[in-house]
Amino acid sequence: MPQALIHPTAIIDPKAELDSNVEVGAYTTIGAHVRIDSGTTIGNHVVINGPTRIGKDNRIFHFSSLGEAPQDKKYKDEPTLLEIGDGNTIREFCTFNRGTVQDKGTTRIGSDNWIMAYVHIAHDCDVGNHTILANNSSLAGHVDIHDHAILGGFTLVHQFCKIGSHVITAVGSVVFKDIPPYVTAAGYDAKPHGINSEGLKRRGFSAESITQIKRAYKTLYRNGLSLEEAKAELSKQIQICSDISLLLDFLNISTRGIVR
Repeated sequence: MPQALIHPTAIIDPKAELDSNVEVGAYTTIGAHVRIDSGTTIGNHVVINGPTRIGKDNRIFHFSSLGEAPQDKKYKDEPTLLEIGDGNTIREFCTFNRGTVQDKGTTRIGSDNWIMAYVHIAHDCDVGNHTILANNSSLAGHVDIHDHAILGGFTLVHQFCKIGSHVITAVGSVVFKDIPPYVTAAGYDAKPHGINSEGLKRRGFSAESITQIKRAYKTLYRNGLSLEEAKAELSKQIQICSDISLLLDFLNISTRGIVR
């Protein structure tokens, strides 16, 4: 790899695999069993341990710690993994831990995510694509964040929770249950407060689709139906608006129950 791209104070294990155009800043340490693809830039004082796989064109800012052992007392040095996709921005002081053998063994972050300072992603989490995790938001173990979700600053997510696509949480929310797609949630503990209309507009949802999603929200939360009754009603609404299928599919995989 061209030394011009690697600061002379960086420490890179000989077993690490870095593409020839990966940039590495001052005092950064990269351990064995780390693979980093082309176009990724790594700031100063970053620590990356393996096994970790990092894709193309990521920007990793100073003082982050990626691929360390999970904060789980059951962990016994098994060779678990952290996987990061392409085009992510990872700001200062982020901490992403590897998975555990008690679950899928891998912590995954997808592509084109905007992850702000001091974000913690614990073991066995699965973060999709095009998400925004604002400053100091934290995911406990085994959390799933679906595509286009936005977590407001200082949002805390309990173990095993699922956050659906196009969800947005307010600053300081504490999430103990699953949040269905399209929902705006806020509070301690987080409660639903309508749908994320502005986010849907920005992502090109039609006015008619947004109207139907609002109708689906009322079916789920405002019409006094049981969850099973609401699901039956939503299955009919899919015939009018296919975007409702995302909501119904989520309800069928929810394991902790949904915010109410």
